[in-house]
Order: sequence, then C-alpha cells, then structure tokens
Amino acid sequence: MSQNEIAADMTPLTELSFSVSGYVSRPPAEVYEAVADPAQLSRYFTTGGARGRLDAGSEVSWDFADFPGRFPVTVVEAAAPERIVIEWAAAPGSNDSGSTRTVFEFAPVDDGARTLVTITESSWSATSGGSKAAFGNCMGWTGMLAALKAWVEHGINLREGFYK
Repeated sequence: MSQNEIAADMTPLTELSFSVSGYVSRPPAEVYEAVADPAQLSRYFTTGGARGRLDAGSEVSWDFADFPGRFPVTVVEAAAPERIVIEWAAAPGSNDSGSTRTVFEFAPVDDGARTLVTITESSWSATSGGSKAAFGNCMGWTGMLAALKAWVEHGINLREGFYK
C-alpha cells in the first residue's frame, strides 16, 4: 500500500452508511410487490401493521408491535420493479439532517427467475449515537431481508416472536 493509499484510509468519517443484500428465488416484480404492498409487508415485517402503499410521493405509516410506536415513512421514489427510496425521522443524536434514507434495489438474476435485493441506508453521523443507530438499523434490515425471503418463497413469518 502506498503512502497516498494509507493517507486516504485515514480520512475521518463524516457519514455512516451500510448495505445488506441477499437473493430471493422469485422474480423482481413479485419481490418488489412484497415490499410495496402494505398487506404483505404487515405479514412478515411490520408486526403492528403497515398503512399505505409505497408509491412515490406518499406518506405511509409502519408499526412494530415488538418495538411499540407507529411512525410515518415518506416514499421519495418508487420505480417498479427496480427501486424504492424511503425516508423517516432519524433517532435523536444520530445525524444532522434529521432524517434517514433507505434504498431498496431489486435486480433480476438468472434471467429474472431470482432477485438480488440490496438495502442501503445512509445519513448517519460518524458519532457514538450515529453508529449505535446505524448498527441497530443494519440488524433490523438484515432481519427484514431474511423475513422477506422466507415470506416470498415459503409463506413463513420469521419475525413473529423473534424480538419479543
């Protein structure tokens, strides 16, 4: 490694982000729909229910019975069956912008028989509070991705009783 590469590695972090991804053995349109449709999302992820379809420009709400509290989610972009971008209020002390952005990407694999789902979240400050919130959400989105796969492929709700 050159001195320039070492110096570049030592640049202070100003924002934290993460991506989680996995393959779902269903076509992108079916997997996209399992995220966008509140009835399906409520069956495997939002244990207290989802209200409103994830359509661009809409504000929906998600509730988690195992983490009480309904909260609003703004849909910034929805381009079926490729991408959904959402934002919601950030945890206090976790970033300067006041909101968190999450991007869902649905890429066809094996001639569209399978889907690579990538969930990327950003906007976290490189602080103790920001890292705690980012790591917690990374765990949550990883769990959501596993639950999405189990639901879409097998009709199984992995989240039920998982956190509480």
